Amino acid sequence: MGKMVRSVLICAVMLMLASFTFAWNDVGHKLTAFIAWQQMTPAAREAVIKILRAGPEDSNIPAYFMYGPEPEEARKLEYFMLMATWADIVRERALDARFKKYHKSNWHYDDTFWKQVGDKAEILPNAEEGGVAIDRLIDFDKVLRNPSATDKDKAVAIAWIEHLIGDIHQPLHTSGRVTDREPKGDQGANLFLLTPEGTPREKQSNLHWYWDSIIDRAAPLKGDACEKDYLESLGKKIMKKYPVSSLSSAIRLGEFDEWRKESFALNPTDVFTPDLVRFQMPSEKYKKHAFNVAERQIALAGYRMGQMLNQIFATAPVAATPAR
Repeated sequence: MGKMVRSVLICAVMLMLASFTFAWNDVGHKLTAFIAWQQMTPAAREAVIKILRAGPEDSNIPAYFMYGPEPEEARKLEYFMLMATWADIVRERALDARFKKYHKSNWHYDDTFWKQVGDKAEILPNAEEGGVAIDRLIDFDKVLRNPSATDKDKAVAIAWIEHLIGDIHQPLHTSGRVTDREPKGDQGANLFLLTPEGTPREKQSNLHWYWDSIIDRAAPLKGDACEKDYLESLGKKIMKKYPVSSLSSAIRLGEFDEWRKESFALNPTDVFTPDLVRFQMPSEKYKKHAFNVAERQIALAGYRMGQMLNQIFATAPVAATPAR
């Protein structure tokens, strides 16, 4: 089979799988995993893939490993990247048993409730349940470090860790902004609409969606480009712009709640900026700034994830050289 035909087939499979994911969105999560993979030692990569392929059958985690003409190492990377979206894939209600067992809506965020005072956040008591992402990260970290835990349990833990690390680096997954309009919080800006007031629900856009999808809207896949090549190219650009050496002091392995606080701190300064207006799409200036913030957050999340998995499954990190 020719190289071009193989590439077309791989692209088709990746696009098909991507269509099952939701809102970072699949592009943001896959980029985080791509960057993490570059940090991982061969031993860590091998251990993680082996565990994922031993996951529970009813989770479908093992079923997503692709067979075909692509080199095995490339297929392992694609599998690892896809598993960063598994926690969103299981939101699909069509497979009812899997949805009921594995979908956990309040695991995807960990909100601090706050009121905006200029570019400062006045922290408030929780107005309602604010998510448990950090608790779950702590729990899953313990599972991976427990020699008595089964590979089935560890596979689910890896898939969730891949996803949750990405989620908490999206600032609005840590935010419950309280206003007169939203006295119980704005649900991570899901209630902050960017479309004109009165727009039918099915046509509404909100600020949470805007940040979830900022990467592929600011730097979209164009023409007939393959998602695999698009992600690799974008991942390399992000790593070049924000090399691991420039963020090494910020890694702080295991300090999950500090990661959350750091992400939350972006809300009053970089998300809810003075030029942001309810019921209006943000300006190009805002879009460019949000994209830059998102790139750094995705790079940092990827470096943290990769080095965390190294710490668990290997003894030393490797240089951040993109794999092919």
